Amino acid sequence: MMHAKERLKNNVFEYAIALITLVVVLLIPFYTGLYQVNVFTYYLICAILGISIYFIWGIAGIFSFGQAAFMGIGGYAYAILSKHFDDPSKCLLYAAVAIAIACAVAAILGYFMFYGGINDVFVGLITMCVTISCQTFMSQTAGSQWQILGVALGGDNGLNDIPGLTIGYYRFNELSLFFLLVILVAAFYIVIKIVEHRKFGYAMLSVRENRTRSELLGYDTAKLQVIVFTIGGGIAALAGVLYCCWGYYITPASMSLKASTIPVVLAAAGGKRSLISVILFTVLYYILSNYLTSAGADTLLMLGALLIVVILVLPQGIFATIIQKLQGLIQKAEA
Repeated sequence: MMHAKERLKNNVFEYAIALITLVVVLLIPFYTGLYQVNVFTYYLICAILGISIYFIWGIAGIFSFGQAAFMGIGGYAYAILSKHFDDPSKCLLYAAVAIAIACAVAAILGYFMFYGGINDVFVGLITMCVTISCQTFMSQTAGSQWQILGVALGGDNGLNDIPGLTIGYYRFNELSLFFLLVILVAAFYIVIKIVEHRKFGYAMLSVRENRTRSELLGYDTAKLQVIVFTIGGGIAALAGVLYCCWGYYITPASMSLKASTIPVVLAAAGGKRSLISVILFTVLYYILSNYLTSAGADTLLMLGALLIVVILVLPQGIFATIIQKLQGLIQKAEA
């Protein structure tokens, strides 16, 4: 019990930031227009993709460039199913099947990687190749012969006119979809924080810190990594499904190497071992990117320069370091 109280005390500042962030985000529709709310919904979808990076890399130490590929697989699967069956009332079923397909792909890939003894940077290289292969293949499906369930894949143009999210007879609009995303991000935060302080979470941390020692302690590290990689793929696929529901389209660009690299860089720059840091930095980056792009600035160049500075000066990440320093000041004041 004392250990739990001490842990809560050490994380209270992060939880306070998370709560304040939630309140601020919930108030967005009351002081901005519907267009800004719709744009912010996209930022929250990117945050879910960032959460998948945090789950596999920040907690379990699995470095992957494949999350955008799983996002694309989930998005394309959802789009094909929804366009083929054309029954909006079964959107949740299509989403579940799409996520299951992405999880299956992640599980198969993870099985061959981790049971084959591949780890660390080589996982990043393999997932990078998978991402490039997925985008290259989907970009070459412009011909009428490229169809799944009678739905043409469209090549670089992708799939358009994807039905929006409908649950029962209720079709989500821009405002309700925004609140759904807020709830999902908050739910992911709470669930992952709970998992981190359970046996499974401690096992993930153990594998991240030292796989050999974990194996000597009796953990099946390969099995654990496959499970984590599969769950991470499922979270990314959910982001793909929500992306389709938000924009009503999906293209091969959604699973490009660029789309896979940006979330990894944002997680590293914000602080890959702090969930709230990953979420906040991801959202703030896209807000700043949207503003700078409209002003004609090169946001990717700025992001690259920022990452170099972070690696040299703040290796734990910008937001993670700030939170850690403020938490330390509070503890000193209490002492």
